[in-house]
Amino acid sequence: MRVGLFVTCVNDTLYPRTGQAVVTLLERLGVQVGFPMDQSCCGQPLFNTGYRHGTEPLVLRYARAFRDYDHVVTPSGSCAAMVRENYPRLAAKAAAESRGEALTEAASDAAAKTYELTEFLVDVLGVTDVGAYFPHTVTYHPTCHGLRSLGLGDRPRRLLEQVKGLELRELAGAEECCGFGGTFAVKNPAVSSAMGRDKAHAITATGAHRVCTVDNSCLMHIGGILSREGSPVRPVHIAEILAATEGAR
Repeated sequence: MRVGLFVTCVNDTLYPRTGQAVVTLLERLGVQVGFPMDQSCCGQPLFNTGYRHGTEPLVLRYARAFRDYDHVVTPSGSCAAMVRENYPRLAAKAAAESRGEALTEAASDAAAKTYELTEFLVDVLGVTDVGAYFPHTVTYHPTCHGLRSLGLGDRPRRLLEQVKGLELRELAGAEECCGFGGTFAVKNPAVSSAMGRDKAHAITATGAHRVCTVDNSCLMHIGGILSREGSPVRPVHIAEILAATEGAR
């Protein structure tokens, strides 16, 4: 099985350790991981701000970059949802305009083999115990794209529950949005910040040492608010928890 890592713009730029953790984790589980250097943005910022035609070349680029892999795995529910939900929509729009035959094929291929990390582990590899060790109290925030678009359900929790040394704390209002929402935070900063503060207060109230999600974009928003409010809770991507082992910590 050959898997291509789609690291995403946010992780490549700000959180490279998350991408490294995915490789460490998957290789520990016997998966051959590749990293095509010609991968780029999935196009979500363009798409979300209305630049549909500008997004189309990125769909073609994504499919071309990962065409030789059996599966594509990404540590981002948001970007996985973009590929799975919106690539086919873009292709359908192009087809309705009597163009974009190549786009239809590219979107179909990309959507069919792209997985968010936790669903790949549970659904494709069939594992929940990945041999991880993380001796901290942790609370889990289910991000909107992971929860509502991908339907990750309890997959992340099932993985966390099998991590040795980890105590999972329940988060009140877990399914409420943290307020980031990508361009939403830029266009509606006051509302975004208020939602983020509510989420941060709920996280701090758990008494956990760490908060984790499947999206570093949400963790960036939550973590910034936690830091400014002097909370002792620190953000960590679930990939970094699952990649951690007793000998390495």
